[in-house]
Amino acid sequence: MMAFPIRICAVCGDEFELKPGKPGFANRCPSCSEPDETDSQSGPSLAGGDRKSAAEVNAARREAMRNLLYRKDS
Repeated sequence: MMAFPIRICAVCGDEFELKPGKPGFANRCPSCSEPDETDSQSGPSLAGGDRKSAAEVNAARREAMRNLLYRKDS
């Protein structure tokens, strides 16, 4: 039986076996490769007022780009 290569974790310095199909990074041990609970969100959630103001800013940005792209120079 072939042994798996021994690696040293780049985060904690512990030795671990690099097994095929191991989730995470190849230079991190399984405990350091586990995602944190804070990383599970894709981004900060916006409150209702913030979402509305962001939508208004995006609408103004789209209108400005449309005016720049499609204006007719006389």
